[in-house]
Amino acid sequence: MDYEKIKPLFFRLDPEYAHHLVTGALQIAEAIPQLLNRWVCKNFVDDEMLHQEIFGRTFLNPVGLAAGFDKDAQLVRSMTAMGFGFTEVGTVTPRPQPGNPAPRLWRHIEEESLQNAMGFNNRGSLYMERRLKSRYYPYVTPIGVNIGKNKTTPESDALIDYEHGIRVFRDLCDYLVINISSPNTPGLRDLQNEEFISALFDMAKKLTRKPILLKIAPDMQKEQAVALCTKAVEAGADGIVATNTSIDYSLVKAPEEVGGISGKVIRQKSFELFDAVASELFGKTVLISVGGIDSGYEAYRRIRAGASLVQVFTGLIYKGPELAGTINRTLIKLLKKDGFSHISEAVGVDRR
Repeated sequence: MDYEKIKPLFFRLDPEYAHHLVTGALQIAEAIPQLLNRWVCKNFVDDEMLHQEIFGRTFLNPVGLAAGFDKDAQLVRSMTAMGFGFTEVGTVTPRPQPGNPAPRLWRHIEEESLQNAMGFNNRGSLYMERRLKSRYYPYVTPIGVNIGKNKTTPESDALIDYEHGIRVFRDLCDYLVINISSPNTPGLRDLQNEEFISALFDMAKKLTRKPILLKIAPDMQKEQAVALCTKAVEAGADGIVATNTSIDYSLVKAPEEVGGISGKVIRQKSFELFDAVASELFGKTVLISVGGIDSGYEAYRRIRAGASLVQVFTGLIYKGPELAGTINRTLIKLLKKDGFSHISEAVGVDRR
């Protein structure tokens, strides 16, 4: 399949409808082992140079699917077949919720970016719990669960929703991510403060030994982000995911004044915030970089800056289903070019 030939057809469709169409097709593919096996042979890069032991699991390659694409844990097998070394599902909330009114997803084609105001639309924790128990966990590649709070839950009760998510999924994934950085749930980003973070991880560490990470927004001041992430690690966070989508609407030519922007236009913004956090926390916690990554060269830049793992979302829409494999093959070439025999030698090399 030549994605560049069929991409214009997809881009004629409403973005959310196109996503549902692709999701439905991938769910059908998951029931056809012969097809998935062919995809694995074509896309999945399993090379000793890229293997890492993180969170007590072997990550066969460092390229993962970011949260937001597989909201309800329906596509883990097909994402592995497309070459991803790990999958982060969600964001999942305790109760099902429809999300924000449509339209709520837009393409900025010229800028190779997306803008979404989805609002944590998902089928709820019970549905995902059943999916992970019956189909996926434990799985050959690591699975992360990204948890959030329901829109109707007041900020004063936010800890209750996060506690629920931790209790439900602590034995059904390899790591958990606390999402308080989406711009699409009113008041959620207000929880990005040291008092809430301390209370959150104090509660979380009493519930489970499962690795729990914090995902931050790219629109914070660098000093604020470093201070918040440092506080999170001191409070028990096992890693930082940087970054979520941006509300800097000046990045695109024709923005909607709602939601968050992802893709190529936030690449530098995301990198700079990640770089600031890594300058303080590299070697002290696991760092995952996401935001505008659509090539092996950009993934390698994040790895050299301190990322053990990278994640992709919007790049998949614009570059196609072979992206993860392409990134991993490029990483191997770049590692060899720079004289590294293993990815661990390159992680954070620019920090040392």
